[in-house]
Amino acid sequence: MKKFRWIVWGLVLVLALAACGTEQEETVVKIGVSEKPHKDIVDQVVEDLEKEGIKLEITVYSDYIVPNLALDQGDIDINYFQHRPYLESFSVERNLNLEELGGVHIEPMGVYSKEYDSLDAIPDGSEIYFPNDPTNGGRALLLLEKQGLITLAPNAGVNATEQDILENPKALTFTPLEAAIIPTLYEDVAAAVINGNYAIEHGLNPVNDSIAIEDAESPYVNILAVREGDAENETYKKVLDAIRSDKVKQYIEQEYDGAVVPAF
Repeated sequence: MKKFRWIVWGLVLVLALAACGTEQEETVVKIGVSEKPHKDIVDQVVEDLEKEGIKLEITVYSDYIVPNLALDQGDIDINYFQHRPYLESFSVERNLNLEELGGVHIEPMGVYSKEYDSLDAIPDGSEIYFPNDPTNGGRALLLLEKQGLITLAPNAGVNATEQDILENPKALTFTPLEAAIIPTLYEDVAAAVINGNYAIEHGLNPVNDSIAIEDAESPYVNILAVREGDAENETYKKVLDAIRSDKVKQYIEQEYDGAVVPAF
């Protein structure tokens, strides 16, 4: 009987130690995201990664500045909120050592109006809001140029500003504002150019609700970013692979009805 008890206690001890070992092997990855669609997308893989011993700690940010600063300072390990041109521009501007881990999706930027159903219908002299950060501001102006509303200087590129507008036939006023607040104010003006994620957060669908939208060949792929040198981190690569899975691709296509487009 004593021998049996010792065997039972031995098994209990082995199981307890095994459980402790499992907990110790779990790797925590801190990821910073925007609310929509980024957090929704990451939520799809939390349980899958836990099965691989990776625990995601998700922090939601409401702006385009803090997530990169937090990543650079080591407060988070990965961020997922921005497109490639923004990462490149912001890193140079702030002297940050960040790099792309991999691309995930595109959020088409759109022009929205409460009152008008086309750009042609916008009256002369009207005001238009657009994002005030360099890359998204330039992106907005390039969209308006492609729609024939303005003409930009030939070499303006993705960092175009109001000063690069050469032709403005409707004598429109372009007012730069923080991208996050434009969806709350766009009804106050003739039209506004809104980033896809902020449009979605405020119940707007770029495909169905905009009066103009970027085409499918947009270079503005939203990416996962890490600190320089971490792109080869095997754990982070597993996070990227999970997010770029067929499961997530199907989720994006079904959930967002073209407002978010997989880029993998």
